[in-house]
Amino acid sequence: MTRPLHRRRSTVRRAAGLGTLTAVVLTAGLAVTPAQAAGSTLHEAADESGRYYGTAIAGHKLSDSQYTTIANREFDMITAENEMKLDATEPNQGQFNFSAGDQIVNWALNNGKQVRGHTLAWHSQQPQWMQNMEGSQLRQAMLNHVTQVATHYRGKIHSWDVVNEAFEDGNSGARRNSNLQRTGNDWIEAAFRAARTADPGAKLCYNDYNTDDWSHAKTQAVYNMVADFKNRGVPIDCVGFQAHFNSGNPVPSNYHETLQNFADLGVDVQITELDIEGSGTSQAEQFRGITQACMAVSRCQGITVWGVRDSDSWRSQGTPLLFDGNGNKKAAYNYVLDQLNSGEGSDYDGDGGGDPGDPGDPGDPGDPTPPPGDSTSLQNAQYGTCLDLPNGNTANGTELQTYSCWGGDPQQFTFNSDGTLTVQGVCVDAPSGSNGTAAQVYACHGGANQQWEYTSNGQVRNVQHGVCLDIYSGDNGSPVQLYSCHTGANQSWNRV
Repeated sequence: MTRPLHRRRSTVRRAAGLGTLTAVVLTAGLAVTPAQAAGSTLHEAADESGRYYGTAIAGHKLSDSQYTTIANREFDMITAENEMKLDATEPNQGQFNFSAGDQIVNWALNNGKQVRGHTLAWHSQQPQWMQNMEGSQLRQAMLNHVTQVATHYRGKIHSWDVVNEAFEDGNSGARRNSNLQRTGNDWIEAAFRAARTADPGAKLCYNDYNTDDWSHAKTQAVYNMVADFKNRGVPIDCVGFQAHFNSGNPVPSNYHETLQNFADLGVDVQITELDIEGSGTSQAEQFRGITQACMAVSRCQGITVWGVRDSDSWRSQGTPLLFDGNGNKKAAYNYVLDQLNSGEGSDYDGDGGGDPGDPGDPGDPGDPTPPPGDSTSLQNAQYGTCLDLPNGNTANGTELQTYSCWGGDPQQFTFNSDGTLTVQGVCVDAPSGSNGTAAQVYACHGGANQQWEYTSNGQVRNVQHGVCLDIYSGDNGSPVQLYSCHTGANQSWNRV
């Protein structure tokens, strides 16, 4: 029988203020307490471990209300995509234009955020006048640019990417043969010293890509430069890892080792331009792994993703970000949020599918996804009733209910390796992401609306729609609905 859908916002408000949120969750013999203070946004969750979670902003998109709503809600560190680079800030020699950069910096500061300055010295995106220079003339022009830009933003910048991408790709470990390099091998040091004088309160970073694998010559070359700078007192405070990944350039198996080894030199490390091409659970696991690796290194200050929505990315065809082109949270967002809220890091092995690490025994909410193939009853933490398939009816569209726990087959749910959640051979299915939609079963077809995550808060969350299994009554036969995820105990399910 089709039951009416009900809204229960009042229940959420009551739950948020009651001790039910502190109810002990009993799973697999372990007693744990759900994280009542779990952050509901990326920056709130990151802040719990003293880190930031940022994004890159394009000035021309600040008029897009969806774009700014997401950026303002989720991120607390802002990097200008292009507006603070050389060609934007000094289009003609000695004539500076800060209007585009100021727009982004002011937007960030007015909304209580911090700013990464990107970038002061770089071989690319130089204005034409600089491209035509060489030698001492170029050196002086570069140092003047560093000084003028850093002085203009003095006191407003958390970290500067003082120098960007100065090393060659490949196996040589050599400096890039740029016009800046041809001014003399000390040009990077000179840029850092000028930046320190101009903006002494900001952290000064060297930033590069393809420096993620500890065994690579480029990584070793950057490491040796940083070690030399630290030994000689050159003012360097941090190293930025751009972290652009795809199937041809996957996360390396020693990613955590790389971050830790640089941190051991006495510098902070920052993930500065993260994007991972892909989709679904595989992409989500890799984002979670990167988050784990950062959280395992005490000097990893935070993570910046390079764009807000997939459609905003420079690699938009690869859908590499945490929000889809319509502004919806992707599975990757949910995995990152869970990991940030867990407060745990691990030595992520970057095996391409992501390594969830070893956060706990099966059944521990610190282990978000149950071992595949394990059947379990799912008992609601607030009401004590269990997820139930009415009368074992496996017909397409049968709506789930809650019922007194009795352990029969209609209450035995299995988390599978493909992400599906099955009961009596059919899949739990989310027909839409609208609040109040009934959760149902349907013949398994492999779609993302039939893939589910078991989160660190005990939620059962749909991969496609990002909504959670939710109940608003403990009466036998009460419906199970899909609703925006929150930390209420009526969305927390214990595996018993």
